[in-house]
Amino acid sequence: MPTGQVISATELVEVRKAFDQLMQSMKSKLNDEDPANLERAYTMAVEAHKFQRRKTGEPYIFHPIEVARICFEEIGLGPTAVICALLHDVVEDTEMSLDDIKAAFGEKRLHNLRTIHGQPIHKQLKIAAETSYIYVPLAHRLGLYKLKTEFQDICLRISEPEVYNEIQKKLEQSQADRSKYINEFIEPLKHGMEELEVTYRVTGRSKAISSIYEKIKKKGVEFEEIYDLFAVRIIVDVPVNKEKSTCWQVYSVITDVYKPIPERLKDWVTTPKSNGYESLHTTVIGPKGRFVEVQIRSERMDDIAEKGFAAHWKYKGIKTQENVYDSWLDNVRDILDTQHTNALEFLNDFKTNLFSEEVYVFTPKGDMRILPMGATALDFAFDIHTELGYRATAIKVNNKLVPMGYKLNNGDQIQITTNKNQKPTEEWLKMVVTGKARSKIRSSMKDEMKKRGELGKEALERKLKNLKLDFEENIEFLVKQYGFKARADLYYAIAEDKVKMFDMRDFTVESGKLVVPKEEISDDAGRAPEEIKRPRRVVLNKSKILVNGESGDLYDFSFANCCNPVPGDEIFGYTTSTQKMKIHRTNCPNATHLLANYGYRVLKVEWDDNKDENFVAELRITGVDSGVGVIQKLTNLISNELSLNMRAISIQGNEGYFEGKISIFVANKDQLNIAMRSIKQLDGISTVERVDAAKKNN
Repeated sequence: MPTGQVISATELVEVRKAFDQLMQSMKSKLNDEDPANLERAYTMAVEAHKFQRRKTGEPYIFHPIEVARICFEEIGLGPTAVICALLHDVVEDTEMSLDDIKAAFGEKRLHNLRTIHGQPIHKQLKIAAETSYIYVPLAHRLGLYKLKTEFQDICLRISEPEVYNEIQKKLEQSQADRSKYINEFIEPLKHGMEELEVTYRVTGRSKAISSIYEKIKKKGVEFEEIYDLFAVRIIVDVPVNKEKSTCWQVYSVITDVYKPIPERLKDWVTTPKSNGYESLHTTVIGPKGRFVEVQIRSERMDDIAEKGFAAHWKYKGIKTQENVYDSWLDNVRDILDTQHTNALEFLNDFKTNLFSEEVYVFTPKGDMRILPMGATALDFAFDIHTELGYRATAIKVNNKLVPMGYKLNNGDQIQITTNKNQKPTEEWLKMVVTGKARSKIRSSMKDEMKKRGELGKEALERKLKNLKLDFEENIEFLVKQYGFKARADLYYAIAEDKVKMFDMRDFTVESGKLVVPKEEISDDAGRAPEEIKRPRRVVLNKSKILVNGESGDLYDFSFANCCNPVPGDEIFGYTTSTQKMKIHRTNCPNATHLLANYGYRVLKVEWDDNKDENFVAELRITGVDSGVGVIQKLTNLISNELSLNMRAISIQGNEGYFEGKISIFVANKDQLNIAMRSIKQLDGISTVERVDAAKKNN
């Protein structure tokens, strides 16, 4: 960090002016305590950075103030985030310690997640789901990879504690061997690196526990079978104009010693990620035939990779960093400016902007645009300009006419044909994936619905007038009876002839008001699904669960088919819109979505005594097809040796490989684990895993 003359009185006036402008813009959003806390943060930051200057010569304190302004004005974060932005470089770049900041402001934000073990398990699950659903992708999108990894690890520790603890234990046991191996890997590279005559440093780190678990699931292998448990990072200290060439020179040094795997080469130096991440990644075959991931980057690139969004503004003005966040922030502003029906709709639109995988495509003039993987030709049109999306009638990709829902590939060049009379329809929502496109299509449809709804409203007013009924005294009754959330929805339905005027004959009139005939009145009449907070209670058979610590035998519940819980699994209850309760495993494929979006419907559920009960568990098995009665060996083990009943078994073999599924009845998770271990020990069996059904709505 450049140091120099202490900040002058004249400069301090300009600094104070910048901070006062920020405070003025935040005025309406502050509570009683916020101004004092913000003032304290500002004073602390000025004091900490008073001897530091940017490379341009201006006081460094302008940088944290600018980051704070962006957090509030452009991202929409609150006072706590602004305080963090003001102080984000204090600990690393000055003599001030984290304890000093804690003493002044207390511990918030990430600390809440780190100390989440003190919360009841159902609250932990809800917070973890929200973190996985929104904060993990947000941290990724802002380039905060270290924070993202910690989020993911904490969430895994909550949702699957046994898995987390097992991997953590194995990592600790293998730490010494990994350190030794990294040294063996680096030693042959030293001579080549010294010939480059650049300052460099090498670090080695284990991959995150959550990352290792994802690889175990994806590849269907054991921990011991994963060789690339760690990554080696080579960081060079060179001027910006030599970064790219030096990174490729380092790559050449590495591949002169170790054989690279071509398909694992990722060049984010030539084309940075849309969140500003720059690095050259390759995987090589190291000593003893192990796969080793190597990351090559400059000190500036490493700074941005570690600090993400905040570090980007240190290097503002560097060509490679121009407009890194500008287009993303523009999309966020578009979503924030668009009216949404409810918070869930907004959240889902915002989340689509937090993509991690990208596709690079081009305009007819050759300008590159970055979109999320899976984006369509129609998404591209909206990404260029909202009006271009609204009026799109035909789309060509690489000079060939394609459907609007065509999924884009890297390198595609897209040309949009428009018509001024074109209007978005509901079908368009099925053709797009980006939040901007979805929100703009819905916005256009709402405007059209409003125009059409005016016609429906006029028709309804005429109908009620003919019946000599007051409009305002009856409109809310009709909205609820026809199952709509708002008047505008009813008006539009009438205009579209989805609600018939003569249907009002089904109601009777009492004292100038429409009412439902008494014999037809139902307890649930007019209730929206989201208003139902608790499941319907009915007398059932013997209880298998406890709900909020009480017997669950009065609840109408069933076990979700998507994850088939068995005793011993961590579980939660989810109240459906029909007031029934589904019991899910906490690591169910649908759990994150349900817990993050419908937390108010979630109940704390635990297993009761189930000694005499059996549950279905499905296993997927793969192995070598030796032609020696695989089915016979499996059925003998399960039925005779383990004394378990099977519900179904199916096995298919092909070219020396077989894959099969077996459904068995077990009393609890311990019994299931014993069965899985026993099957894995059979000759020819490669993998045994528990099967979850595909994600679906519940």
